[in-house]
Amino acid sequence: MKNRPMRLQKGDTIGIIAPSSPPNLESLQHSLTFLEGLGLHYKFGPSVENTHGYLAGTDEERLNDLHAMFADPTIAGIICAGGGYGSARYTDKIDFQLLANNPKILWGYSDITFLHTAIGKYSNFITFHGPMLASDVGRHTFQEKSGQMFKQLFQPMELQYTEDYSPLETMVAGVAKGEITGGNLSLLSNGLGTEFEVDTKGKLLLIEDVDEEPYRIDCMLNQLRQAGKLQDAAGIIVGDFSNTEPKKRKVSLNLEEVLTHYLGALNVPVVKGFKIGHCEPHFAIPLGAEAILNANDKTLTILPGVQ
Repeated sequence: MKNRPMRLQKGDTIGIIAPSSPPNLESLQHSLTFLEGLGLHYKFGPSVENTHGYLAGTDEERLNDLHAMFADPTIAGIICAGGGYGSARYTDKIDFQLLANNPKILWGYSDITFLHTAIGKYSNFITFHGPMLASDVGRHTFQEKSGQMFKQLFQPMELQYTEDYSPLETMVAGVAKGEITGGNLSLLSNGLGTEFEVDTKGKLLLIEDVDEEPYRIDCMLNQLRQAGKLQDAAGIIVGDFSNTEPKKRKVSLNLEEVLTHYLGALNVPVVKGFKIGHCEPHFAIPLGAEAILNANDKTLTILPGVQ
């Protein structure tokens, strides 16, 4: 059972960090109005505006920002400016005991998947897979339904995903209960064979990705299959896979064929169509929280992520 971080209250200060690539600063600036509308103050990590090639500052600078925000008693929660690439470069240097001693809301997705998995494993508290400031909130495409998901940070609330939110498809029937784990498929496959690889045993595995062709998704799912991660899961939550059209080959399997090949024969509930991932609207969820996936009724019920 993962620990739940404390809820936010109006007037709290949240820390803004860029754990991976440099965020779009104009979009980040636009997102601050949304935070103010939630009644929150904010504080930037020193390296948020830094650039080190395709990284938002050096590994040491980004790691220092992460540590400083967790250690600072005036910071009530942490929201990532964006993803991209780079959080895995310093994950082995994170002081997980520092984080465990100061459990706080950590909110982000995409490349942040590597941090979610590591923190859940070694600091044992719930983190949040949700839209980020520069990547999502500050853009004109950001939808009110996505913004509503931040309410779960201010009071413990059970989340219920039904077909009222988006059409869902049952790939394998059944009902399963367990902690939600996972996130971005690329990052999950990258972590295999490391001390930060995802633990799926008895858990509900979320997978989502963007800008990956079917053969790449095939490769990553096959890697998870051969590592036993698909077979170990209690159920599979298939999130959003956007921009997956074949480009390199004129003749290709499509995404549906790939997903069916790897997930359709599993002996656990599998449901696809969840608007979780690089999409709008974006249904934000607490990773590490207990949930029930009912593939018969096509519902996902998630217990609160905060206390």
